[in-house]
Amino acid sequence: MRFLIAPAAAALLTLSACGEEARPTPPAPEVGFVTLATQAVPITAELAGRLTAQSVSEVRPQVNGLIRRRLFEEGAYVRAGQPLYEIDSRLYEASRNEASAQLQNARAQLTAAQAKASRYEGLTEMDAVSGQDADDVTAAAQQARAGVAQAQAALRSAELNLGFTRITAPISGRIGRSLFTQGALVTANQADALATIQALDPMFIDITESSARILEIRKALASGGLGAASASVTLILEDGSEYAQAGTIAFTEPVVDQATGAVTIRARVPNPDGLLLPGMFVRVRIEEGVVPNGILAPQQGVTRSAGGQATALVLTADNKVEQRNIVTSRAIGDQWLVTSGLKAGDRLIVEGTSKVRPGAAVRPVQANLKKA
Repeated sequence: MRFLIAPAAAALLTLSACGEEARPTPPAPEVGFVTLATQAVPITAELAGRLTAQSVSEVRPQVNGLIRRRLFEEGAYVRAGQPLYEIDSRLYEASRNEASAQLQNARAQLTAAQAKASRYEGLTEMDAVSGQDADDVTAAAQQARAGVAQAQAALRSAELNLGFTRITAPISGRIGRSLFTQGALVTANQADALATIQALDPMFIDITESSARILEIRKALASGGLGAASASVTLILEDGSEYAQAGTIAFTEPVVDQATGAVTIRARVPNPDGLLLPGMFVRVRIEEGVVPNGILAPQQGVTRSAGGQATALVLTADNKVEQRNIVTSRAIGDQWLVTSGLKAGDRLIVEGTSKVRPGAAVRPVQANLKKA
């Protein structure tokens, strides 16, 4: 029996060895890559902002009296100069008429005084009257002339007060509710406004940015690390949607708020449909600067070690895997802005990274990534 088993075992060993020698070499794993290139990368930030009206006017009376009529619809759009309230004008009409009569009287006195002064001028040349009498008559004519000017000013004041009984809109805009009704007694320059008008197109957005961040941006601009940003801003409304109209930065306050350490940036945004209202809080996407020759790497091609070190796998000229330590500054959408470790022309592996190791030969295929 032993003699039969030994040849059979030897035959099996021989077949096994032949099978190992015939097994084919596995193919190199396939990986997807993208070729990196430099590009201008805008640096944006989302900041808190609050909407304010372009201009606000609190309507107040300039004379005393009873409100006879309200001449506008609450919540309507009013134009500058449009009548809003009518105050009882009878007392002011009487004052105007009295001032007009006083002016006529002053003019009559002036006519008489000038005629007398003219006669005395001729008599003085003939030495028919004393010099003192002539001087008195001349002074009386001048006094009458001043009386006319005084009466004219009084009439003008009375006419202005009469005009103030019809309260008009100082600016164009949306008017709110009326805080006084027909029959209410109002006084000149009272503390409580009759109504408030707000110009809502365009609107202002007051945005706050830390002074430290603004200092950092200005240093980067001065050193050439950042290029000048555009003045355009994007609004993100309270429901998370983007506002259809783009805004424009108007100016930056030249002072820092001592309480918050922030600087206010004011932007202007169109509001033709009246969707935006004063007092709304919004998020504002603002461009802080532009990196002129930035490298953007897809996030799926960047991994981090347990210590937080960012690494990437790139392809060498002979299609082998090389691991590099890189430095990223921020996320731009679904990509990382790389400040060191990668350069233009590098082939970054973004697909199949789990199947390869540094130094391994691979079969590269151009990846087709869809931008988010």
